[in-house]
Amino acid sequence: MGLISEVLLLPFAPVRGSGWAIQQVLREAERIYYDPATIRTELARLEEQLEAGEITEEEFDQQEDVLLDRLETAMHTGATGDGTTPQ
Repeated sequence: MGLISEVLLLPFAPVRGSGWAIQQVLREAERIYYDPATIRTELARLEEQLEAGEITEEEFDQQEDVLLDRLETAMHTGATGDGTTPQ
């Protein structure tokens, strides 16, 4: 039965392959987005922008809240500081 199903599903192989590739890209993007090191770098850059007068205190507070929420999510999901997430 496995051989027959593979033959019947052969026309859909490009779609299945594309789906796999899209899934891998999304997984990598999410890993980077929730990487604590990346978030800390963004927090430092945000603080530099505030000190340079590029953003207001209100903008800083709003963006800082978003970054801290991401960091908290990363810590709860088990993301590590070396850019990896346990699978």
